[in-house]
Amino acid sequence: MNWRILPLAMLLALWIAPAVAGEVEIIAAKAQRRADGTYRFDVTLKHADTGWKHYADGWRVLSPDGKLLGNRTLLHPHVSEQPFTRSLCCIRVPAGLKRVVIQAHGQKHGTTRKTRTLKLPE
Repeated sequence: MNWRILPLAMLLALWIAPAVAGEVEIIAAKAQRRADGTYRFDVTLKHADTGWKHYADGWRVLSPDGKLLGNRTLLHPHVSEQPFTRSLCCIRVPAGLKRVVIQAHGQKHGTTRKTRTLKLPE
């Protein structure tokens, strides 16, 4: 190990860690095809909500190429309810699409880098 670069690596880790630690985490996601051909999505998020100035404020459903299919806005913090699940109903998914991408958003840290790909039921 090169001991001269260790202090630099430690500083870099301290700088990066807070940015990653504050992101919303997608714990689970489930899709259900409805009789009319639309889908209902249930998404479970985890985030260290602290109040009105720092909370998970939504998630969205995207096609694999990034097209927005549906958006679920969360209107209040969930400080004492972690993790929590919220649903979004009646989302039209283009014919032939087999998978979607779930992406979360936090008020303070923005859109999550880590997404969840979800296989759609037939």
